[in-house]
Amino acid sequence: MTAETSQTLDRGLRVLKLLADTDHGLTVTELSHRLGVNRTVVYRLLATLEQHALVRRDLGGRARVGLGVLRLGRQVHPLVREAALPALRSLAEDIGATAHLTLVDGADALAVAVVEPTWTDYHVAYRPGFRHPLDRGAAGRAILEARRQPVAEPGYTLTQGELEAGASGAAAPLLGVTGVEGSVGVVMLADAVPERVGPRVVDAAKEVAEALR
Repeated sequence: MTAETSQTLDRGLRVLKLLADTDHGLTVTELSHRLGVNRTVVYRLLATLEQHALVRRDLGGRARVGLGVLRLGRQVHPLVREAALPALRSLAEDIGATAHLTLVDGADALAVAVVEPTWTDYHVAYRPGFRHPLDRGAAGRAILEARRQPVAEPGYTLTQGELEAGASGAAAPLLGVTGVEGSVGVVMLADAVPERVGPRVVDAAKEVAEALR
């Protein structure tokens, strides 16, 4: 902590992070131990966060993330989209295919930014807001692969015809971006993804990750 920072705010944010990392919630005692502060401090933090609907407590007294974080979360997608657009534009123009940034939304993959190439005679129409199960399509599969095998350097995932007949996809996960789980990819009308596309998608994912850090 420095003279310019707020200890109380810091503790409140740490509470939210701790609660976000658990599915079953935490008790006041558990939070007290993890924060290294007494229970009275935790009670005050929780009471304040509850007033803003950022935390809720169930009948058993366990604290969980509240619905108020959803209102804050709605503002995240536009910021992420803006940061990703330059890399997506470059990718779409270079490959001649529709480029997209996809984030995890529950059990789905949600396209939050899409850029179509300007010079092609035809390409796959793909719109922000399109969602599909994580285990279908290159975008979701790349995310699941990163979950299974966390690595410092991303690889890429290729699929063919899983979301649309005659369309192939390539995607690479975003790595090293706190609080963001997603992938960058392309979708094209082709029976197979050309060899150079996978490495180019990996480079684009790194660019987007760097822009979001």
